[in-house]
Formats: sequence, structure tokens, C-alpha cells
Amino acid sequence: MYDEEDLASIREARDEWESETRDPFLEKGGERKDRFATVSNHEVDDLYTPDDVADLDYESDLGFPGESPYTRGVYPTMYRGRTWTMRQFAGFGTASETNERFHYLIENGQTGLSTAFDMPSLMGKDSDDPLSDGEVGKEGVAVDTLRDMEVLFDGIDIGEVTTSFTINPSAPVVFAMYVALADNRGVSRDRIGGTFQNDMLKEFIAQKEWVIPPEPSLKLVTDTVEFAAEETPRIRPISVSGYHIREAGSTAVQELAFTLADGFAYVEDAVDRGLDVDEFAPQLSFFFNSHNSIFEEVAKFRAARRIYHDVMSEWYDADDERSKQLKFHTQTAGQSLTAQQPLNNVVRVTIQALAGVLGGTQSLHTNSFDEALALPSEEAVTVALRTQQIIAEESGAADVIDPLGGSFFVETLTDEIEAEAMAYIEEIREMGDGSVRDGVLAGIDEGYYHREIGEASYEYQSRVEDGEEVVVGVNKYDTDDDTRPDLLHVEDEVQDRQLARLESVKEDRDDDAIEAALDDLRETVRNGGNVMPVLVDAVKEYVTMGEIMDVFAEEYGTYRETIGVM
Repeated sequence: MYDEEDLASIREARDEWESETRDPFLEKGGERKDRFATVSNHEVDDLYTPDDVADLDYESDLGFPGESPYTRGVYPTMYRGRTWTMRQFAGFGTASETNERFHYLIENGQTGLSTAFDMPSLMGKDSDDPLSDGEVGKEGVAVDTLRDMEVLFDGIDIGEVTTSFTINPSAPVVFAMYVALADNRGVSRDRIGGTFQNDMLKEFIAQKEWVIPPEPSLKLVTDTVEFAAEETPRIRPISVSGYHIREAGSTAVQELAFTLADGFAYVEDAVDRGLDVDEFAPQLSFFFNSHNSIFEEVAKFRAARRIYHDVMSEWYDADDERSKQLKFHTQTAGQSLTAQQPLNNVVRVTIQALAGVLGGTQSLHTNSFDEALALPSEEAVTVALRTQQIIAEESGAADVIDPLGGSFFVETLTDEIEAEAMAYIEEIREMGDGSVRDGVLAGIDEGYYHREIGEASYEYQSRVEDGEEVVVGVNKYDTDDDTRPDLLHVEDEVQDRQLARLESVKEDRDDDAIEAALDDLRETVRNGGNVMPVLVDAVKEYVTMGEIMDVFAEEYGTYRETIGVM
């Protein structure tokens, strides 16, 4: 972008500025820190100039919005056409309570629903399982059967609203329930839209919610990809999630690299099944964390789009431009929220949300200020939603496409993050002898990810404890005042109401039909067929979540058994 004569002049001018302007000023007082770095400990310089981006080729490295390599955004108009989808995580108690929260959020301007499930549902256990006792409805909504799904979306047009489902081991079951709900309501399958997290690889890497081992888990994910491509074109069957990798303590580069590697692993598995990459790749989506270092996050999102475009083109021969467009959801960093002085979290979330917007996210969830203490209260959820609306309507951040593009700092950081992330991805590919999928599975088996993330997490916490990394209200500017807000409490009676509904469903259903449905599922698993059509039929008979997941555990074995934990 600059010729060598211009760059030489800039370098000379910078040297002169350092010696004649900056250094004499530093002699009077110095800088406030010996070293400046991002939250991920990526060191940053004091000043960036055209010399730092001397090798940048505008057309091949940046391009224009809506055109390859999509560094500047996947849509030509970005938020000038429409703003990002505003989602707020909602789910607690029974389906009835969560349905009320859904309606409240829609009435207050939310444009997409996002569903949180309780721990029994996440782990594929019914509410009446002994292991579920005390956990029913506590950290999300309890869903045992199609009846719960019917109540959850009562009065909501699922042909119009898009819904995100944060669920992984039991995601195929919830997917089947949503399709069955549409069928029973007479809503065409090609009208229902939304996203299922359904990212099992990241579970083994970071979040650790699993039932069956990695390889059969991957097989079930690919079943949903195949089914969605054929039956539900507006459903994104996977949201490849870096969010939980970052929450586990990774750096921004590790989050990006491990997430994209997981995504490429799913691509390879689907291609190996015989699917054409351009038949399913447009329905894939991603899910990233947005932390406090605003420029690092923006650079991460921009680098993600460029890497994805290049790899999908060069490694997987994608032809359809939609297959090369990385579209992603962003959630602000739960790990950054503090129980101390929780109102400070409003500021943190605003900065993180702004980074997501400046980085070109397609949808956004803003955490509530009280989430370090409890499930979010109605007041806290409203503030979180209003934060997005103020950014969209008042800040001007949504008025210009890629407004930080061209910044010497942001472009340099984008290049550095891209290079470091690709080095990780290549390392994972080498572990699989040329296959990213095999490398990811090998990394899980060998503890590679746990070591990498563990070291990064330890390094960050050490910096916090040494005071090098400031956490306002925790290791600096703390107070003895009581800053605890009013919190949402899920009453114990919730479990009783859920158990009563489940008991009623079991009494009303046809036991012979239940056994036949489960037998069909066992046969499909043994024959290696796609389980999704069978699951849809099964949930229509009100087979429970736990009954289905028990069949998977019987047929595939459990991961706990695989790793020697009982």
C-alpha cells in the first residue's frame, strides 16, 4: 500500500520522533507500566505506522464487505442494512417460567431467543432421575419430553422467531423435539430457523459435558448436519464454540485456533460421509467470546473470517461463497464478571459488546451484571438488552462497516493473530497426519488441549495475583461496602412441578409405542444409520430425553467408562 521510498521516509521520521520527542519526555516520568499487553498477554507496541503493515495487500488481505476474503464483513451493508440479532440467554425453572421470560424479552425488543437448559437436560437425564435431584430448573429450563417444548414455545410463532439452543450431548434430542413441534403445529420444516450449539468436540476440550465417547459423539453431530441440510435449511445444526474454550482460560489465539480446528474437523467428517461441502457448509456457524481487550477481540474476529475463507477454499475445495463465509454469534465474557462490585460488570459487558459489533458479529448476547452471583434477574436482563440497543441506536458504531479497518494497530494485530492461530491449526493437522479431524481427536486423547489451556489459565491468574493484570474491584479499587444486588432465586417447588408434568406424560403415553420407538433407535444405531428421523418419530410418542440418551450410552458406551472413570 506504500512504496519503499515512502516507507523509508516514515521509518526515518519515526526514529526521529523517538529520539527527539518521545525519549526526552519519558526521561521526565516514564510510562505507567514496564510492559503493555492484552488480556491474553499479547505484547503491544506504543505506536503503529504504515511500516507495520507494509506487506498488506488490500484486495487479497482485506477486500470489501461481502467479498472474499471477508475480513471486513460477510455482508455488503453489514449493520447499515440490519443490525445484529439481539439474543439474551433465558431459561430457568420449568418451561412455563421460561416461556414467560421469552415473552417479556420479545416485548422489550429482543429479536431472537436463546435457550438455557438445566444440568439434567444438558447431560441427558430426566428430571426424575436420582442424579437430577436438586438440580431441576436451577441453571436453566428443564426439558424432558416434547410436552415441555410445547409449553416452552406456547404463543410463539416458531416459523418467524429464530431460536438458539445451548445444549450439546443431548442436542440431537432437542433438535428432534423442535422439528416435531413444527410438524405438529403445521409449520413447514423449511420455515423454522435457529441454531443448536451441538459442538461435542469443544466439550471434550473445555466444557466437559459428555455422555458417550468422542468418535460416536462426532458421528451424532454429523447426523444432525446431514439432516439439517436435507430437511431444515434455516437451522444451523452446529455452533462451533470457542466461547467455552476461552472461559476455561485460553488465550484469544487459542480460542480462535481450537475453534476453527473443531469446525474443520466437522467439515472433514461430513465430507467423509459423502456430503458435498457446498451442501452443508453454508449452514455451519460459530460462537466466540468477547473479552475486555477491545482491539484484540476485533482483530480476532477479522482474522477468523480470513482464515476460514482461505482454508475452506484451499483445503476443502468449497466453491459456493456462502461456504467460505464465517458467520458467528458472540457472547460477552462470563469469566470476566466479578461478584465484587457487580455493577462494574455493566461497563465490562458494554466494552465487550462493542468489540463484537466493531468486529462484525451476526448475533450478540450480553451477559447480565449479576451472573457471577446467580441466574440473571429481570432487571439485569433488561439492562443487558438495553446495552445492545444503545450501541445499535445511539453510539454510531453500527453506521460504518468495519470502522477500525485500516488502523495500523488493528491490521497489525489481525495479521499477528492470524499467523499464530494458523500455526496452532497446522500443528493439530500434523497430529492427525494431514487430517484436522484426526488431529483434534488425537489432541483430546493425549490431553494436548488441557495442557495448552491450563498453562494459559495459570499464567493469567498469576498475573492477576501479582497485580500485573488489574481487575477493578478485585485486586485494585476494592471496597468493604455491601454491593450485592437482589438476586433471582429458583424455588424448590419447581422440581415438584416438573416431576408432576413428567409423571402425567408417562401416564398418558402409549407404552407399546415407546418400546417400538426405542427398538427402532437401537436398530438404527447398530446399523450406523442417521438417527435424526428416528428421533423425530420417537419424541412425537413422548419418549423422554433420558430414555433416548440411555440407548446411546448402551450402544456406544460412555466416555467415563472409556477413560476409566466410573
